[in-house]
Amino acid sequence: NNPNIQIGEYIMEDLPLKYFDGRVAAQAAKQVIFQKVKDVERARELENYKDSVGTIISGIVKRTDFNGTLVDLGRAEAWLPKDETIQRETFKQGDRIRAYIYKVNPQARGPQIFISRTHPQYLVELFKEQVPEIQNGTIEVMGAARDPGFRAKIAVKSYDRNLDPVGACVGIRGVRVQAVTTELQGERVDIIEWSPNAAEFLVRAMQPAQVSKVVLDEDDNRIEVVVPQDNLSLAIGRRGQNVRLASILTGWDIDVMTDSEESERRNNEYNVLSTNLMQNLDVDEVLARLLIAEGFRSIDDLLKVTPEEIAGIEGLDTDIATELQNRAQAALNAAAERLEKLGVTEELKALNGMTADLIIALGEKGIKTLDDLGDLATDELQEMLPAGLLNDKQAQKLIMAARQHWFAEESDDEDEDLDAAPAEAAAATPAQA
Repeated sequence: NNPNIQIGEYIMEDLPLKYFDGRVAAQAAKQVIFQKVKDVERARELENYKDSVGTIISGIVKRTDFNGTLVDLGRAEAWLPKDETIQRETFKQGDRIRAYIYKVNPQARGPQIFISRTHPQYLVELFKEQVPEIQNGTIEVMGAARDPGFRAKIAVKSYDRNLDPVGACVGIRGVRVQAVTTELQGERVDIIEWSPNAAEFLVRAMQPAQVSKVVLDEDDNRIEVVVPQDNLSLAIGRRGQNVRLASILTGWDIDVMTDSEESERRNNEYNVLSTNLMQNLDVDEVLARLLIAEGFRSIDDLLKVTPEEIAGIEGLDTDIATELQNRAQAALNAAAERLEKLGVTEELKALNGMTADLIIALGEKGIKTLDDLGDLATDELQEMLPAGLLNDKQAQKLIMAARQHWFAEESDDEDEDLDAAPAEAAAATPAQA
């Protein structure tokens, strides 16, 4: 009622007691006001912490139970879930704790700030604190992988040619990396120099194991790592720890094998390939292995090039090259006739990874449709095929590809059910009326 009131001034107005039904109502009003004020303060603090996601905070343990730890941050509270705690780590009321804010959820009931001590990014942030070169951008952390409390791997890259990124992160007499290890309850950290070359980066990521050879399969995003027999346990690590962390860090699926295993597998593969070429082209083993060594692993490969390219192989000429292509074409035509008689469906023939030899081998065993192949287990498929035609991973991949249409059909059925539901409801409404 004051026309001269100014912004920022207070308005005082007596409220008649007739609006309050005794002391209980007054107490209830007081509690509502306190709660509203508390909610506003909480919302304000959460708004501040939204910008703190991805940073390290420090707080005092307020309460701990089976599910996790409640941490007092001053004007807010954070929740450290049990599965975000380093194994063997225990806290008691009053302990000071540091952790990484990985989520702020204003809609959650109870604590709305969630923190972690096992998050890979927590390791990165700790190194940022210890290594000034990371803070100023001279060194960049390219990735991190952790088995919390036990072991971790971190990849670093230097933008200064004269600066060793690994040495900078280790520090003089290891003081920098030791500070991080202490904060993480003794977690051992391998610091690896990042490389844009996938094979080189993976060899470094497999440390301390010595790698003899790597074979990349970019289509499957898989790398075969060959190590000496005496390095196999180092390469795999305790409970697969080393290879698992290297896989996470590099982003590749990793298969580890010894030199002898790789040699045996390669010999078996060569035997299968050379046998196929010998049978299809009617040539001896020496010529078959020569063709394989030059990259012609099947009759299809021979038909993809000109006779002159084949004649470029030492010991061969144009006449031999032409004859090899004629025999390859004849073998391919014979295989096509054989396939037609077997009655293998076009869907199975078109499956990614299928070859003429594989289709014939499956057709002769009665596997003629995607469903037939999808019903098989990996070991069942391997028993049907000639030795060495597929390895276990290739067989598993082929079976999973054959099963893909099942999931597509299930999705279509669900969509049809959802479309039919409104129509059924509409049809039922007049009857109910």
